[in-house]
Amino acid sequence: MFSDESASVGLPIRIVVLTVIGMTGIYVILTAVMSTPFVPDTMFASSNCSSFNLPGGTGDSPDLTVHVFDNGGKPVGGANVIVWGPERKKVAGGVSDAGGEFSYRLLNISLPPGKTEGYLSVKVMQEGYMDYSNDFLVKVKKI
Repeated sequence: MFSDESASVGLPIRIVVLTVIGMTGIYVILTAVMSTPFVPDTMFASSNCSSFNLPGGTGDSPDLTVHVFDNGGKPVGGANVIVWGPERKKVAGGVSDAGGEFSYRLLNISLPPGKTEGYLSVKVMQEGYMDYSNDFLVKVKKI
């Protein structure tokens, strides 16, 4: 049909070379996409008590429970929980159970000097989740 076949000479090798270059480019793009960092889920913590009173500003806390849960409200078990007293001198720590609960009691806590109220603080850590902290978990009042 055509008398001049010079355009088709070397065409198969060009197709192979362009295919290899294209596949290399796709590999580089997929590698970059797959190596993006994992975005951790969020978690939260709440307490079974919003406040309690300390006669004279010192004493023991009642038995309290921290509930750890994810964004969907499902309990987060195995989370490391740390709770600080109002002066941040007394601390309780442990791991939440399968139901996402951690029970504790802070002994011999006191309010900061000259203050009539303070707060228990909490920090919760679990692999696969962003750390959660709340400096106002439970209010402590002097009576």
